[in-house]
Amino acid sequence: MPDRPRKSLIAQSGARAAESDERHPRLVRRIPRLAEGLARETPGAVPPSGTARRQPGRQSDRSSGDPVEPEIPAEGIRVSRLMAERGLCSRRDADAYIARGWVFVDGQRISQLGTRARPDALIVLDRRARDEQQSQRTILLHKPVGYVSGQPEPGFVAAVTLIRPENQVRTPDTPVFAASCLQGLAPAGRLDIDSSGLLVLTQDGRIARQLIGDESTIEKEYLVRVDGRLDARGLALLNDGLSLDGRRLRPARVEWINDDQLRFVLREGRKRQIRRMCELVGLRVSGLKRVRIGAVRLGDLPLGRWRFLRPHETF
Repeated sequence: MPDRPRKSLIAQSGARAAESDERHPRLVRRIPRLAEGLARETPGAVPPSGTARRQPGRQSDRSSGDPVEPEIPAEGIRVSRLMAERGLCSRRDADAYIARGWVFVDGQRISQLGTRARPDALIVLDRRARDEQQSQRTILLHKPVGYVSGQPEPGFVAAVTLIRPENQVRTPDTPVFAASCLQGLAPAGRLDIDSSGLLVLTQDGRIARQLIGDESTIEKEYLVRVDGRLDARGLALLNDGLSLDGRRLRPARVEWINDDQLRFVLREGRKRQIRRMCELVGLRVSGLKRVRIGAVRLGDLPLGRWRFLRPHETF
C-alpha cells in the first residue's frame, strides 16, 4: 500500500474526532500540556514561549505548517461573560481583548467575538492586555453637594467636571493628570446631588464590578445628620428589618456617634437608600457624607479635590 501524505492522515484523524464529538456531545477533550503549564501560573500570566507547534492558537500541521483552528466548543458560556464574572475585566473590555487576540482559552488564542467555552475553562490574558489594565486609572473625588455623580439632566452639573489638573492633590508617587485620564472614566456607584463625600470614578471595569456588581459586598460608610426622635426599636429596624420597593434590605450597621448624627455601614446601594430608611423610622436626613468605601477612606482629601488611587490601595 503506497504511503499517503501525512496531512491527509491528520485530516482523517480530525474528521474521526469530530464524528466522535457529534456522538458524544459532552465529551471533554484533554487540555493541552501548554494549558497545564499556564494553570500553574498566576491568573493573567503570559503563556511561555516555545516552538511554533506548541504556541497557543498557532498549532500547525507538522508537514505543511498551516495553522489548525482552535477547538473551541460551539456550546457553553460566552468567554466575555466568563471573564467578567471572574473579575478579569468588564464585558466591554473582554470583547476588545478578544478582538485583538489577547485572550487564551484552555491554551488556545481566540479572536472571534461571541466565542463560547465550558464554565470551568482556563482563561488567561495576554501580557498586552494586562499592561493596558495597569494603565487604567481610578480617581477618588471629594464630591460637594450640588453635583450629580452620573449623567446629568439639563440644569445639573456632573461631578466628573471637577476632574481637572488644578483640582488634583498630588504626592511624589502619583502620576500627573493627562487628558487620557478622562477617556472612559465613569462613576462606580452613585452619590446623591444633596450628599457629599467619597466618589469613585474609574476606567477599570474590574473595579466597577467589584464596587457595584450585583454580588458586591463592599462596605460603604456614611456619617448622617438627622432630625427627629429614634427609639431602640427604630434603631433595631435600621440595622435589620426594613424593606424598600418590596425587597428586604441587607443587614446594616447603624449606631449613634453623637446627639444628632448616625453612622451607617451598608453593603448595598439602593437609590437614596439611607434617606428612605430614615423616613421609615420617622427621621429626616439633614446631611449625608460618605467617608469610606471598602478599605479606602476619604481621609483629609479637601472638598472638591481629587487624587488617583494609589498602587498599594485596594477596596
